Amino acid sequence: MSHRCRCHGVSGSCAVKTCWRGLPPFRDIGHALKASYERSVRLAAHSKRRLRRKDRRRRREPISYTELVHLRRSPNYCRHRPNRGILGTQGRVCNKTAPGPESCDLLCCGRGYNTQVVRHVEQCHCKFFWCCYVECKRCETMVDIHTCK
Repeated sequence: MSHRCRCHGVSGSCAVKTCWRGLPPFRDIGHALKASYERSVRLAAHSKRRLRRKDRRRRREPISYTELVHLRRSPNYCRHRPNRGILGTQGRVCNKTAPGPESCDLLCCGRGYNTQVVRHVEQCHCKFFWCCYVECKRCETMVDIHTCK
């Protein structure tokens, strides 16, 4: 939570000051959660007395209340595993030029992608003629489609 204040008064004077606590921007919360996830602590499986770290080198360090903990590693969603319901990313369509999560570099998990040129046919330049019909032309375009290897 962040502390914010605003002044009220004649021509900018701070005769009355109102303060409140508010949430930071959603993007900041997302970045903080992602950073917490990336440095999360894996717990030892058979620790009956107290929570212990799986990593032997840091086992004696106490786990703080701000650290995120997990029991098992997150599954690899890049590989096809039908018994776990994971379809994998092989054959998925990706965007070569996008910087975000739909980019080929991120979505294909470093395996690369195939590019094929596909002919796309659609109706275009449509005109409505008074009382009751529409006339369109057929337009063909060549589109590059990228799919993960």
